[in-house]
Amino acid sequence: MTQAPTTAKAALRRHDREILSLALPAFGALVAEPLFLMVDSAIVGHLGTPQLAGLAIAGTLLSTAVSVFVFLAYATTAAVARRVGAGDLPAALRQGVDGIWLALLLGIAVAAVVLPTAPWLVEALGASGTAAPHATTYLRISLLGIPAMLVVLAATGVLRGLQDTRTPLYVAIGGFAANGALNLVLVYGAGLGVAGSAWGTVVAQCGMAAAYLVVVVRGSRRHGVPLRPDTAGIRASAQAGAPLLVRTLSLRAVLLLATAVAARLGDTEVAAHQIVISLWNLMAFALDAIAIAGQAIIGRYLGADDAEGARRVCRRMIQWGVVSGVVLGVLLVLTSPLFVPLFTGDPAVRSTLLPALLIVALSQPVSGVVFILDGVLMGAGDGPYLARAMLLTLAVFAPVALLVPVLGGGLAALWWAMTLMMTVRMATLWFRMRSGRWIVTGATR
Repeated sequence: MTQAPTTAKAALRRHDREILSLALPAFGALVAEPLFLMVDSAIVGHLGTPQLAGLAIAGTLLSTAVSVFVFLAYATTAAVARRVGAGDLPAALRQGVDGIWLALLLGIAVAAVVLPTAPWLVEALGASGTAAPHATTYLRISLLGIPAMLVVLAATGVLRGLQDTRTPLYVAIGGFAANGALNLVLVYGAGLGVAGSAWGTVVAQCGMAAAYLVVVVRGSRRHGVPLRPDTAGIRASAQAGAPLLVRTLSLRAVLLLATAVAARLGDTEVAAHQIVISLWNLMAFALDAIAIAGQAIIGRYLGADDAEGARRVCRRMIQWGVVSGVVLGVLLVLTSPLFVPLFTGDPAVRSTLLPALLIVALSQPVSGVVFILDGVLMGAGDGPYLARAMLLTLAVFAPVALLVPVLGGGLAALWWAMTLMMTVRMATLWFRMRSGRWIVTGATR
């Protein structure tokens, strides 16, 4: 009579341990990545305001370029995990090698296109006459590291698919430390200024890419996997990633539109919005770490033809998402008196900020479910549906957000619109999850 409940509890504990073992290192790696630009900002900030302004503009362009290609990690994770689940490690590594070749080719193409247009892009972002030269210098040098940055994304996806999130954490920590040391030496020791900061980041990114390649190459050679580029494999990786690119671009459009609307509301509102979106992104790291675990685990179960196991893990991860969202929301409310003064001393910004923060806190359980289901469907290779769902979400959000200033709403109204956006995402993803159409077993979808 007690065997079944005991077995069920043991299965839940096993799922929890696996989720934690993948999510915690993934969270550390996710947090380490943005610290690159923070270190650059702290070091360059002491050179002067024009230099820091130039770095801010160039950094925005670079982070946008890299974030657009985050599908290199997501699509590779799902494809590799499926083959791991199917017990075909050589095929998993071959898939990973194809993804890395795609990343390298895309990185070279981006650098070739953006290098000659760097001054125009800097001007398009409204750089002042004093900041523009520094922004152009930083951007042009940093573009040399774009191929390495994209290789890092793809290789991270390979290791996640292999159920290894610890190595990416170690590589991220090593890259962060190297970046800080190189920046100090090159900016101040060698007197290279902004150029030194850019070169330090390029060298650190190349070092990270090299570390990943050593791991992947060793594994490939051990299993007799050829390292040469395979046109068919690269094309397949691109086709798998294309829907996720559409999804990512749609999500970026939502965030850009929200910032544009906040800017139309006034300086106080856009300043408060910047603080809110920064905190929202920080909490997203925690939820995204669980979603990354979901990508790897779901892909493996489906590759092993275990549809019921995939369903059980999905249900458990949704519970994780809800609980994590509640915890994050409560922490945000409880700690707001401590961190708000660190961001601003302006009473008007604070009074505008607090209602929006409360809305964000209330919506965190919804965000938790969204991130988890996003990861589950990515792990299942359900990219085309994710693309359609995000386009629908953008179509709903855009008119509502644009009506906020027209109807005299403030920042709180804008963040209610953001909550609507997340609710629509949750509804579309929940519908797909309940339909079971995402469950396609086998080594390939």
